[in-house]
Parts: sequence; structure tokens; C-alpha cells
Amino acid sequence: MDQQDISIIHIAGSNGKGSVALKTANTLRLAGFQVGLFVSPHISSFRERIQINGEPLSEAQVEKYLKEIYDICEKGDIPATFFEVTTALAFRAFAQEGVEVVVLETGLGGRLDATNVIKHPALSIITSIGLEHTKILGDTVELIALEKGGIIKEGCPVLVGNNVPFETLRQCAEEKKASQIYQCEDLLGEGGEQVMIEGKETFEDYDAQNSRISKAGLILLQFHLAERMAESNKTPKFIMPEMINEGVKIRPPCRFEEMDIKVDTTDGDTSKQKNVRVILDVAHNPQAIDYLLAKLRASYPTANQRIVVGMSADKDLKYCTNMLLEFVSDPSKLHLVEASHPRAASISSMLEANPKLSDSYYEVPQKDSLNEDGRDVSSVSTQVQKALKLAAAENEMLVICGSVFIMADARESLGIVEPRDSAVISEVAGAGMRSSQENFSDTKNAKA
Repeated sequence: MDQQDISIIHIAGSNGKGSVALKTANTLRLAGFQVGLFVSPHISSFRERIQINGEPLSEAQVEKYLKEIYDICEKGDIPATFFEVTTALAFRAFAQEGVEVVVLETGLGGRLDATNVIKHPALSIITSIGLEHTKILGDTVELIALEKGGIIKEGCPVLVGNNVPFETLRQCAEEKKASQIYQCEDLLGEGGEQVMIEGKETFEDYDAQNSRISKAGLILLQFHLAERMAESNKTPKFIMPEMINEGVKIRPPCRFEEMDIKVDTTDGDTSKQKNVRVILDVAHNPQAIDYLLAKLRASYPTANQRIVVGMSADKDLKYCTNMLLEFVSDPSKLHLVEASHPRAASISSMLEANPKLSDSYYEVPQKDSLNEDGRDVSSVSTQVQKALKLAAAENEMLVICGSVFIMADARESLGIVEPRDSAVISEVAGAGMRSSQENFSDTKNAKA
């Protein structure tokens, strides 16, 4: 990708980076720019990771550009990982499809992330810093901030959110000779969204905070983009305030995504259906789970909740599940699930980490419980259906949370129809792939 012709916004952070990336890209698209968006992980289809003007890369585009990437890896004997191949695929597609602006989300950390080959971003954004991937990034927020701060570049501006160790990042920006470090209040004034819970407890609305970061970033970007277009003798495109306000309303799927699901509650000969409010949220670490629970208390203060949860193996399983147990009070209100993914926490590991979960609902996946696509059907699908019926019977809401790896199965079980990867891609995502040339197509096409 020739960076001389493309402006790049590089985004890192423990939480919120995907939302800020989507909000920023959506606003730029409304302003008339040709926009490439690279985010991870995906929910159901690999192609969600690479979007142009709000549309996922087509299968034909993936087939065309992926072959080029594989050829380079084979000729150079490059032991590329899944994420590295995907990053290269995104760069190639953006370069060939004529995008003007790329919004680029880091995968993990920042300093050593595959996306950090970018030398001169128009803007670096660090949304938040929390304890995550501590074995890789460090065991304090300051150490993690330094890893995220690896995307800061000499001569380039950086914007940081409120939930960061600002002094650490300020020093990092100074050492890297960034042109300037900004906070949201520098561009938008004092503000932020706080919500009262039963008149006494407050918490910051993360979606409002992500929108605020996006707005501040877009203000910084409009000057850069105007200069770039003037240099190229192109007609200027202006990011108007109304475009920003509209653009940042968008939210990624499975980020406090609310829906009503009809559940059959037939009793004997009487056929009935009942709506169950379902919330999908990829809260996967203590900071995100704490926010999810606070948001539930604020939005549904009188509701009783039932929770389906599956985690990644590298998370603090005991701490996270204790937070959920304290929220629902009764272990039988929790349903434990295990995603069919190499990085998923097993049911047995969750039970070992927190013996209190022994009274929760769960089923240990068996090898003979795979469907025709090679997916496990005994864990996520079975527990979502069981939880739906119990929630309908007991007038509860259903919250499905935790790892992104459980969401595709959960959404399918809820009746949501959308493109889905083949089982092969679900298994290699996040794993090393030196010479694997798997079929990056949806399930129906893979079977054909």
C-alpha cells in the first residue's frame, strides 16, 4: 500500500478501538471519502474485517488478493500468521481498490502489531488502557500503555481517551517526537456521558465516550485531509458537524446489541409465543464486564437477568465469572459455553478456575456432537436455546457475553441469518498458518 496516496488513522486500545474505528470510518464515508476499514476479530464472517465504504470485501476480491499474498509468502518462505496474512490482504485490497482514507485497528498491543508497519499516520488514537493479555503486554496499565503507545510516530499527532495513564503516554509521545498529544477536552471542551443508577451510582457510558473520541479525532483529521486534497488539486471534502453527529451513532454488532426474540412457550395444547429481550455483548475482560453490568443496572434496573457466557483461555476466568455470579446472585442463572475455537476457554478450565460455577448450566462438548459443518452444537447452541426457554418461563432478560468466538453460534441459534465462515476458517483464525491455503468463503459456498 503506497502511503503517499492514502491517509491512515491508526487506532489501539484495550477497549473501544473497534467502535471508534467504525464510527470514524462511517463518518468519513458520509463526507464523501472512499474509506477502507480494517478491524478484528470478526463476528461471523472473515470478510467483516476488511471493508470498503461500509461493505465487506467480496469473496472474489478475497480470492484475487489472497492468492497474491500467498504467492509472496511461498516465494519468500515467510512464516506468516493468520493475522499477518489478513493485514497484508487488507493493505493490498485498499491499495488496489482506490481508497483515499484507511481506518486501521490494531490486533493486539501496538508496538509489535502487524499493522504497525505504518510509518506516517495522519492520526494515532489510543482509546483506553486496561489489564489485558498481561503475559504478552505487561502486568501494569503503564507497561501496557507503552506497548499501545508503540503506534505513536514522529511528527504525527496522537489522541488519547480518558481511561489511560496520560502521563505515561505523554512521555511516550515526547520521546517519539509526536507533533502533539491531545485529549478529547482539548478539542471538544469538558464533557462526557455519565448515567445515574438509582439516583446514587454513576458510570461513564462507553458508547458515548467512544463517540466523543471519534468526534475529537475527526476534528483533527479534517485539517489534514483538506491539506492532502489541496496538494493533489482535488476538490475539497468537508466533514460537517451534522455528518459527525450522524456518523458516530453507528455501533458494531455485539456491543450491547439489543433485540427481542420470540420463544415458543407451548403448554400442552395451548400454543403461545413470548418475547425475550436479548443483549449480545463481547465483554471479555474485567473492565468490559464491569461496564456491561453497570450498563445493565442503568438500562434495566428492575429486570432479572440470565447470562450465557463463554471466555477466551487467556482471560482471568475466576475474576470475570465472580463478577457475573455476584450480579445474578444464583449460579443457576449462568450458562457456561465453550466456543469451537483454539483460543476458547474450555468448560473444564472455567470450572477449575471457579468451583462456584459447578451449579451453573453447562455441557462438556463431545467429539460426536458436531454438525455437518464440523461445528460443535452441544455447547453454545444448546445453552442459548435452554437459556431462552428459561428466560421466557421466568420473565428474565437474556444476556450473552464474553468472547467474540461464541457470538456466531449464538447469533445463528437466535435465528439471525448472515454470512458465516466455514469451520476451517473458524479454526485457523488466530493460529499460525505457514503454508495453509484454506477456503476463505462462507459456509454455503465451502460446502459446494
